[in-house]
Amino acid sequence: MPAPAAGRRRIDLHQHVIFPEYADWLAGHGITKPAGGDMPRWSPALAAALMDDNDVATGILSVPTPGVHLGDDAEARRVARTVNELAAELVKDRPDRFGFFASVPLPDVDGAVEAAAHALDELSADGVMLLANTRGTYLGHPSFDPLLAELDRRGTVVFVHPTELPSPPIEGIGPPPADYPLDTTRAAVNLVRVGAIRRFPRIRWVLAHAGGFLPYQAGRIAGWLATYAHDDPSYHVVPETDRASVADRAMARLRRVLDDMASFHFDVALASPHALPSLLAFARPGHVHFGSDWPFVPDVAVAYYAGELDGFAGMNEARRHEVDRGGAETLFPRLAVPPG
Repeated sequence: MPAPAAGRRRIDLHQHVIFPEYADWLAGHGITKPAGGDMPRWSPALAAALMDDNDVATGILSVPTPGVHLGDDAEARRVARTVNELAAELVKDRPDRFGFFASVPLPDVDGAVEAAAHALDELSADGVMLLANTRGTYLGHPSFDPLLAELDRRGTVVFVHPTELPSPPIEGIGPPPADYPLDTTRAAVNLVRVGAIRRFPRIRWVLAHAGGFLPYQAGRIAGWLATYAHDDPSYHVVPETDRASVADRAMARLRRVLDDMASFHFDVALASPHALPSLLAFARPGHVHFGSDWPFVPDVAVAYYAGELDGFAGMNEARRHEVDRGGAETLFPRLAVPPG
């Protein structure tokens, strides 16, 4: 495949695509403000210009919330196939500049398995995008296990994107500033709580928006899961021994939960310099990736966050390369630049 153009180094894991066919379909269902604001303009030319301005070699595209399922399984299957095939055509024309996460029609699990297989096998999708919750059912629910088993079998990269919470937003505060980070956090915690991270170990999970609140609250969340809420019964069987053994077992549980949570990958879309220290301290090397959330984040804001990332003093050059593209190259080997 063509090498990235000189001077462009980043791989953007969080870039949305709004095909006219998709926007028209949403409008036909009365949805014109999918994230609380007007539908942003999108075209391949606008995307390329945004990437050129922000040192991005390749954007991995995904359809935004609310996804492809609005209540009718058959319609959702058709829409998923349409947007996935449109994305595949775009990538085929410019594989150096674009990739895509396939859309699947959850909660139609059979349809989602079929859509994922078609996109990964026939359309060369780079991964699959899943919403954190589908009508209040969060990732990790056992009804979704057949899909996760299929994605695990294929070693799929799964991009987790938030959507509206299964509860009304606070008046005057739309979902993006607070509800979306909470939605992502809920999905991640649930995947750990039910043991899905360990039962489906070949899935590479990427959490949008720096993982919501997960890195900042990792210790608190892990302590609660390890003490009270993990579904694995062995977590809570404390032997009748001395206090030191009980303490050792409790610490082992805590470390196990923290290790599960640290297995996630994260994009830095909308991560301010105040959030980056927590994210980089918590995430494993190579698990933090550039993301823009364009076009829902406007050009000027993408430039602001990219500039703050460039100026962030808390990364050495090796870590900076990992965030810009090195980590993404391990997720998407087709984008790796040959040495020399």
